[in-house]
Amino acid sequence: MAQKESPGETFKRALANAARSLAEQPDLEVVFSGDGPSLQGHRAILPHPPRELSGPEAQRLRGLADQMALRVAHHDEAAHGRARPKSAEGAQVYDALEQARIEAIGANALVGVKANLAEVWEQAAQRKGLNHVIDPAAAPIADVVALLARERMTGAPPPASAQLAVDALRESIEARAGGALDRLTGSLQDQKAFARLAREIVRDLSMGDDLSDAPDQDVQDDEDQEGEAESSSESQSQEESPSPSSDASDDGEASSEDADSAETEYAAAEDDSDVQDVDEEMDTAEGDRPARPDLKDSGRPEPTYKVYTAAHDEIVQAEDLCDAEELTRLRAYLDQQLANLSNVVARLANRLQRKLLAQQNRNWSFDLEEGILDVARLTRVIIDPTAPLSFKQEEDTEFRDTVVSLLIDNSGSMRGRPIMVAAVCADILARTLERCGVKVEILGFTTRAWKGGASRDDWLKAGKPASPGRLNDLRHIVYKNADAPWRRARRNLGLMMREGLLKENIDGEALMWAHQRLIARPEQRRILMVISDGAPVDDSTLSVNSGHYLERHLRRVIGEIESRSPVELIAIGIGHDVTRYYSRAVTIVDVEQLGGAMTEQLAALFEERPRASGGRGGLYLEPPPVVEGAALARSGGSRRAASRPVHA
Repeated sequence: MAQKESPGETFKRALANAARSLAEQPDLEVVFSGDGPSLQGHRAILPHPPRELSGPEAQRLRGLADQMALRVAHHDEAAHGRARPKSAEGAQVYDALEQARIEAIGANALVGVKANLAEVWEQAAQRKGLNHVIDPAAAPIADVVALLARERMTGAPPPASAQLAVDALRESIEARAGGALDRLTGSLQDQKAFARLAREIVRDLSMGDDLSDAPDQDVQDDEDQEGEAESSSESQSQEESPSPSSDASDDGEASSEDADSAETEYAAAEDDSDVQDVDEEMDTAEGDRPARPDLKDSGRPEPTYKVYTAAHDEIVQAEDLCDAEELTRLRAYLDQQLANLSNVVARLANRLQRKLLAQQNRNWSFDLEEGILDVARLTRVIIDPTAPLSFKQEEDTEFRDTVVSLLIDNSGSMRGRPIMVAAVCADILARTLERCGVKVEILGFTTRAWKGGASRDDWLKAGKPASPGRLNDLRHIVYKNADAPWRRARRNLGLMMREGLLKENIDGEALMWAHQRLIARPEQRRILMVISDGAPVDDSTLSVNSGHYLERHLRRVIGEIESRSPVELIAIGIGHDVTRYYSRAVTIVDVEQLGGAMTEQLAALFEERPRASGGRGGLYLEPPPVVEGAALARSGGSRRAASRPVHA
């Protein structure tokens, strides 16, 4: 008797078939993974379906599938790239309008698709905080322009969560580009004509410094050059008559380049609203992200890292972020999702435990002048009364006086399977090391808000002073204190599954925080393991500083710890090469390898002799200077950092 298909599998199969039909591509590959959503050529990667298949999350997943299918069916990447403005802001608006065109085609044709896409927009607006915009200048203008275009092309009003941001900018945008926006509807099916109107909108909004007063000219020049290139290519082919095998090779290379270009474009697009701003909560691994242009790097020396205000930063215990009932439910969900992986990691952890316990076998020093009387050697005294008594003493095990800190990246790009695997691996390793007498603490780091939060609001109210430094609210989470038994903290790890927890990541200050906690510990040996899937990213900070601002601070912090601190630092990168930051690191391609990498790295450390405490004593890293506000609190507990001014 055939096994009955689960509701989740039925949902996946129906969603995949619907996407292929909408894309008009029977060979479209649809897979479900924690790395989604992304579109790579003719391969659509979607997040795993939620448990509630009739709720808004399921409708959002259908909307994401519809976005990808419509993009495959109605988007020409080569034509899009030829007309794309060179300025960063202009390119964002241009990309957002193109995605709005693609979605409008599907929304106008099918009512169900229109409803699915509306849910994607609604949830994206909520996560971006568009309903809490204080200063219209802080609103993402690409999103607002796309929503105004969507309103004209489909008749759908902006999502309720984005209404505030749209109303704040509507009058200004329509006064400058209203005419071109009104003409978009007539060019829905003609991508080249639509691109010319999109460039005109970018120019009218003064976001395309590279665009001339004749917005169609650049596009026409590109088309003329394309035609000349084709004519030249045909002429050359007639003269040279290349072999069929050569033609096939060239075609293959061209197809590969087009696929790579499409993959880069979609990885850069907003997965919910599919505009240029990356949806922070659904970021792909850092290796798949396009390089961020360093628009503010003028070649001058990088300014000293500083914090605009730490008044809104917080260090919080995991149990204080949600109630006990929800923590229990989230932990049960985590156990259910990764039951098979738990068995694999448990076997690796047991292997580590056996290795550590073997080192814990009693080692004794004999023939000592003091200690415990060695009764096994009393026969020597009986035979020779002049022989002295023999004493013995147990030797200390090197790793008994050890504490391990696991610092886990809680950024949006870890959403899905990566954060689930990290939580289970941390849970099992904490239990294993506790059995061996090694204390373990589990920490997480993210931000309290997208795109700056209260820190950015303070900066806007202060008149946007230049070079503000770090411009977001930190949230550092203590899942398990080193002195807390595993059984009491086990439930806290379920918090990583909570929707909306994972936001942006500022790695340098998180590393400083974890290091300071270890330095304050009494254990002689202190090990810090960092688990991350990408470089530090915070849109608010990077929008007002150089593109390398956070990365350079991270490198400095790592260099200080590795060269001057007794703390032993190791890192594991998930799909991201962390060896360029850390001298002792390993990079894994598949998240399923995380458990093995963690146990192998810890086992290798315990086989070595502890590193001697070198350099100077005390704290090795001073907190970054604060322009106004407070330094980040260093002790645990659920409280915000107390505000205090810092003087030069």
